[in-house]
Amino acid sequence: METILLYSILAGLATCFGGFVVVVIQKSGERFLATTLGCAAGIMFGVALLDLIPSAWVYGTPARFFSGLAIGILLLKAMDILLTKITLGVPRARDRIYLLNMGYLVAIGIALHDLPEGMAIAVGYEAAEQLGLLIAVAIGLHNIPEGMAIAVPLKMSGMKGRAIIFITALTSLFTPLGTIMGMVLVSFSRYFISFLLAAAAGAMLYIVFAEIGPESKRRHPNYARLGVLTGLFIIMLVSLMH
Repeated sequence: METILLYSILAGLATCFGGFVVVVIQKSGERFLATTLGCAAGIMFGVALLDLIPSAWVYGTPARFFSGLAIGILLLKAMDILLTKITLGVPRARDRIYLLNMGYLVAIGIALHDLPEGMAIAVGYEAAEQLGLLIAVAIGLHNIPEGMAIAVPLKMSGMKGRAIIFITALTSLFTPLGTIMGMVLVSFSRYFISFLLAAAAGAMLYIVFAEIGPESKRRHPNYARLGVLTGLFIIMLVSLMH
C-alpha cells in the first residue's frame, strides 16, 4: 500500500512542478500570453479528446458516459457563475477577475480529472506492481502540462508565485486521493472511473470552449492558434507513453 501511494504522490506532484515552471518564467507581452493560454487550451482539449472520452466510453455504458459528461459541464458552469458572483464586488480590473476565475475553474477541472487517474494507478497496481508504476509515470508526465494550464491564467491575473504553487500543490493531492479511493472501491472501479472520466471530460471541454479558448483568441488570434497546436502536440507525445 505504501509503495503505490508513493507512486501516486510523485505523479500528483508533477502538477505542482508544472505550476513552478510557469511561475519562474518572466512576464511577456500579449502574444506570449495568447500563446500560453492557447497552449493550455490545446493541452486540456487533447487530454479530453485523446484520453478521457475514449476511456470513459470503454469503461462504462453510454448512459454513464453522457450523464457524466453533462454533469461535468453543468458543474463547471455553476462554479463559473458562483465565482463571478463572489468576485463581482472585488475592486480589480476586468481582466484580472476573469483570469483569476479561469485559473480556479481550470484547477477544479483538473482535480476532477486527477481522481480517476489516481484510481487507475490503484487498479493497475492491483493487477501487477509494474503496471501500476508505468501508469503512474504516464500520469506524472500528463500532470506537468496540466499544472502549467492551471498556473498560466493565475499568473496573468497577478497572483503571487507562492499562491500559485499552493493551488497547484493542492490540486496535486487529488491523484493520491483517487488512488486511496481506488484501493477501497477496486471491485466497483469500472463504474466510478467511467463516470468520473466523463465528468472530467465535460469539465475540461467547458473550460476550453467557454473560457480559455475565447480569452486566448481575444489577445491574439494567430498566436492563440499556434498555442493550441503546440498544446495538442505535447499531449500527443505524452499519450505515447500509455
